[in-house]
Amino acid sequence: MIFATNNAHKLDEVRAILGDQFELTTLRQAGITEDIPENEPTIEGNALAKARYVWQKCGQSCFADDTGLEVDALGGAPGVHSARYATDGHDFAANRAKLLHEMEGKADRTARFRTVVALIIDGCEYTFEGIVEGAITTEELGEGGFGYDCLFRPDGYDKTFAELPAEVKNSISHRGRAMRKLAEWLHNQ
Repeated sequence: MIFATNNAHKLDEVRAILGDQFELTTLRQAGITEDIPENEPTIEGNALAKARYVWQKCGQSCFADDTGLEVDALGGAPGVHSARYATDGHDFAANRAKLLHEMEGKADRTARFRTVVALIIDGCEYTFEGIVEGAITTEELGEGGFGYDCLFRPDGYDKTFAELPAEVKNSISHRGRAMRKLAEWLHNQ
């Protein structure tokens, strides 16, 4: 099955979540080297657009995900623009710096990570959502993970995603929750 990503961190995370039952092919391995447009106004729209792009190019079962960090004090931003919050590219350090700057002096630090996985099999589309609630820290904490992980402390934990062991993060994360729903659906087919 084609997983619409070339992000090595995301690929490792998803492989760990799905286990050995599924063989994943990356975009590059499927011969897709161009950037897939992510111009939709919603996380679900972007996930579906990416999966449709791969389906149209390859005609093979595929899935894509899109994730956003929604910060309440920022009206849900960066949301669908999380990967390109500070720049046009995936500059995680710049995105984190902008978020910390925007959060200066804000008492409400509640936030959530939201992931939508879009699956296409035999031309039929399905979506699976995972959400984890938490809060934005006042500084970067931890070395693990990627993206905003060092700024996000999930509810019920005293460590950021970047400080938690990968197996713990994967067991509670937004992507983990969405991917487990995908895996459960696939196993029941």
